[in-house]
Amino acid sequence: MQFEFSPKVKDLRARLLKFMDDHVYPNEARREHELKENARNGHGYGTLPLMEEMKVKAREAGLWNLFLPEAEHGPGLTNLEYAPLCEIMGRRYWCAEAFNCSAPDTGNMEVLARYGTKEQQERWLTPLLEGHIRSSFAMTEPAVASSDATNIECSIVRDGDDYVINGRKWYITGAMNERCEIFILMGKTDPDNADRHKQQSMILVPKNTPGVTVLRDMALLGVYDPPFGHPEVLFENVRVPASNILLGEGRGFEIAQGRLGPGRIHHCMRMIGMAESALEMMCERVVSRVAFKKTLADQGVWRERIANARIAIDQTRWMVLHTAWRMDTVGNKVAAKEIAMIKVLAPNNLVKVIDDAMQAFGAAGLSQDTLLTSFYAYARHLRVADGPDEVHRNALAKLELAPYLNAVRTAKA
Repeated sequence: MQFEFSPKVKDLRARLLKFMDDHVYPNEARREHELKENARNGHGYGTLPLMEEMKVKAREAGLWNLFLPEAEHGPGLTNLEYAPLCEIMGRRYWCAEAFNCSAPDTGNMEVLARYGTKEQQERWLTPLLEGHIRSSFAMTEPAVASSDATNIECSIVRDGDDYVINGRKWYITGAMNERCEIFILMGKTDPDNADRHKQQSMILVPKNTPGVTVLRDMALLGVYDPPFGHPEVLFENVRVPASNILLGEGRGFEIAQGRLGPGRIHHCMRMIGMAESALEMMCERVVSRVAFKKTLADQGVWRERIANARIAIDQTRWMVLHTAWRMDTVGNKVAAKEIAMIKVLAPNNLVKVIDDAMQAFGAAGLSQDTLLTSFYAYARHLRVADGPDEVHRNALAKLELAPYLNAVRTAKA
């Protein structure tokens, strides 16, 4: 395993760090102002002028579509090469859109690039790659345990040359945004199939299709996320052409497994950057804050917390890099064990780092005056999103126990 940055990655990393210094950090106050202005004008999920300006600058800097391995659409980075870049974007989660590297668009573009027909790619992938539109992934449902995709109840029924969709989804990231034009929706086309993993299909649903109703935005720990949003969406007798099916009926679970591997590791990469920012804030705070006649930095409890934060961040980073290397060398399916491990490790480790940083700020750490509450909401929700901790731990245990169980069965035979 060689984790040293290649010359190409070093160059991209230097350009990305400069972009953050020149255009992201100095414009945080402007972004907040534009968000408030949009809300005041009844346009809370509208496009921010700042973001459109940043997109132009990012493309000019050659920092566009960095996530996509296919070289014809970007620099053609491996997962291992993308990791340090995605981490930098995670320092301010919202800025990933400037580089056309934000979820759920990244996962949806990979799905369309790998599984879409030429017509589907021309209609939807091209404008997504250009950053002209946005998309959502409609999978999670309020009425069932969606961490097991076989539980999904949303129906997709063939009717002549169309499919008719009925179901309710929620926490559909990005669906509130005015530029979101397309859903990739997962539902059941064959609920009675004896193979539970062939009951599901994925289908393209334009957001403006009659019967699609955005009911309400959903908060994460009380924190809303304009201009993206994570709403509850009702699909009521939604009719789309049969040509909108992806890959064919019964292939939805297969597509989901291919999509979620990269999506999960990208979340973990971003969380590392977010935790680095939280640690920076904590260090700046403890060297300047005086309590009981000495700075917090002179108190043993805070030195211990800072040491533990560095250990947790570096532990997570090396595990994520190892997983990225495994995905690149043996494929996502074989690397399922490593993907599951980082999906548990990263949010648990980094929630603790952010929580300690909040504690260092006292009451201010719970307020709107720092970024820490939004950091915490994002990191904490990832203990549930893309599969809860319990599901990943269960899968890990099965993989670990498999040879022992096989040995017992062999001995009994």
